[in-house]
Amino acid sequence: MSGRNAQLAASVLATARAMNASGINRGSAGNVSTRCKDGFIITPTGMAYDACSSGDMVKVMRSGIQADGADGTASGTRKPSSEWRFHRDIYAARPEAGAVVHTHSPFATALACQTQDIPAFHYMVARFGGSDVRCAAYATFGSQELSDAIISALNGRSACLMAHHGMVVFGRDCDHALALAVELETLCEQYWRVLQLGAPRLLPDAEMKRVLAKFAGYGQQG
Repeated sequence: MSGRNAQLAASVLATARAMNASGINRGSAGNVSTRCKDGFIITPTGMAYDACSSGDMVKVMRSGIQADGADGTASGTRKPSSEWRFHRDIYAARPEAGAVVHTHSPFATALACQTQDIPAFHYMVARFGGSDVRCAAYATFGSQELSDAIISALNGRSACLMAHHGMVVFGRDCDHALALAVELETLCEQYWRVLQLGAPRLLPDAEMKRVLAKFAGYGQQG
């Protein structure tokens, strides 16, 4: 890779390493990607991120870009993450997505293994676009069925849990996506702790609507 794609590859690797350093992922589990001009750049399959260079990141062509209509065609010296399908499909379904982070973070995964949605127990649930964070139905990792389930769970949302698997979030760029992943894991830990105390007390729909309206301009500096 050269030029802009080399910069994006470096950002993907830095984000994958930061994801592990933050404690929301371990080893070579999870994956990171960012959108590029004619597809996306993603972490390679089965490689420890500390042992990778930016040259190990893999470019995957978006479906229909190449003359032969290549779908998932990868370029580079490595194979892309086995989860490349849901990255491709998120970019296709959500034009605002500039980067995707998928982790096996402890608290999100614990809730996902119970196939639990995260309801409006805290107003910060609205950070992800609605009054809950859904848990996508289970399907085998790397499959089109899993990608389809994720796209459904992400309808109107920027994050979801993945049953018996982990979490996935998207943001406008790698930094934003990583920050959202950290926020979601924090929210999952809080919800897990609330569940130890009994049935959660939820905010009413009217309040969540007010919070969602406030989040429309959240973090914007003029």
